[in-house]
Amino acid sequence: MTTQITLNLLEGSVRFNFSPEAAQTLKAALAELMVSLKAIATAKSGAGNKPKPEQPLEYQHTGDVFLEVFCNPNIWPTPFAAKLLVTLRDDRIRLTTEAELTRILEDLNQYLEQTA
Repeated sequence: MTTQITLNLLEGSVRFNFSPEAAQTLKAALAELMVSLKAIATAKSGAGNKPKPEQPLEYQHTGDVFLEVFCNPNIWPTPFAAKLLVTLRDDRIRLTTEAELTRILEDLNQYLEQTA
């Protein structure tokens, strides 16, 4: 089953067909990103500790449209400041923009509640 999800971006929003399974996979990837961001924030708060570099999030999903979400956790001071680079494209259009990590998590949770 595929239904439409709305992702709220920094400027506006985008709606596209997305399956609940793909939403769960993206949510899990974003949860791992949150762990990395928290580890970096904790290490930075320590006295003179330099955090070890964390791997970036590179999520890709191909459905009716191609969705790519990227985030380098090493450049954000906290999970609440983190932004994602979101690319959504098909054969006619390509949209690349930023979105707040916390807002995208809220959007995914709302979508999963509606499709449950």
